Amino acid sequence: MTTIRIVSKLAGVSTATVSRTLKNPQLVSPDTRLRVMQAVQTAGYRPNQLARNFSSGKAYAVVVLVPNVANPFFSRVIRGIEQEAQACGYAVLLGDTQGSVSREQEYARMGLTSQADGLIQLDSRYPFSDEDSQLASTVPFVNACERITEPAGYPVVELDNRGAARALTQHLLDLNLKRLAVITGPARSPIVRDRLAGTQDALLGAGLTLNPAAVVAGDFSMQSGHDAAAQLLQQPERPQAIFCMNDEMAIGAMSCIRKHGLRIPQDIAIAGFDNIEYAGFTEPGLTTIDQPAEQLGRQAMRALYQLMQGTPLAQQHMMLPYRLVVRDSTAAITDKK
Repeated sequence: MTTIRIVSKLAGVSTATVSRTLKNPQLVSPDTRLRVMQAVQTAGYRPNQLARNFSSGKAYAVVVLVPNVANPFFSRVIRGIEQEAQACGYAVLLGDTQGSVSREQEYARMGLTSQADGLIQLDSRYPFSDEDSQLASTVPFVNACERITEPAGYPVVELDNRGAARALTQHLLDLNLKRLAVITGPARSPIVRDRLAGTQDALLGAGLTLNPAAVVAGDFSMQSGHDAAAQLLQQPERPQAIFCMNDEMAIGAMSCIRKHGLRIPQDIAIAGFDNIEYAGFTEPGLTTIDQPAEQLGRQAMRALYQLMQGTPLAQQHMMLPYRLVVRDSTAAITDKK
């Protein structure tokens, strides 16, 4: 039977260092961590997780609430969370809430019943029910991606959505595309409101306003982008450019535009948001806003780990930068219709 002493001998470190590496890997140097993990693999050592959890009173797991686990953007955020959690010695339990309040509350209760040590919410609702609210204050909690609007003392990790939308709209205006349409996400979403405000900021700076009839709601799916574009194309005056609030809706809108016999960007320019991997492979390539999704996930997990360790955070609100990625789906139109 392989023991911790065999691992320590193979790695050339003390048993205390082996234990520290397995429990709190961030406390040892990268070189020591690598040697210990290589020795663990060579020796085939498997620590008794049940005994470890029982003795510490911890689950060594965190719950991540995801509104749509199939969404490519959230997949990248989860990857960042997983990477950071693994480095900290924690497992990640995914709760695909599908936008359901009851599912959110059910998963959130895992933090109240010692099945998880902390919680990350990627949606814009506080996940604990009213009846659990008093106990919920004891659960380490971080809000990331979508911002919860209710005031509270938990950390928030998000993108500068308003600034990003302003930059993207300014790019369209610089191409002399002034007749702009927008396909939004659900109205309850704070990031939708932020992105719409950023769009209006840029238009106002150019002495323009956004026609309310040119704003159509989607639900962040390709189908909703397709349907919203069809609605916009039925209007008496065709938009010169469509800003979709995520890449999936933009891809759906591109399909609809082609079905109507129109060219991108010669007849209608189109832009998205998120910079999912497929955005670089559409034809033409999709102009979009790049969100540092994995960094966002790592930052959220890092903040949660500090809370679980009882370490005060240097800041409660972390705003990550964006990057405008210009591809061939946006250009000055040649058809002036």
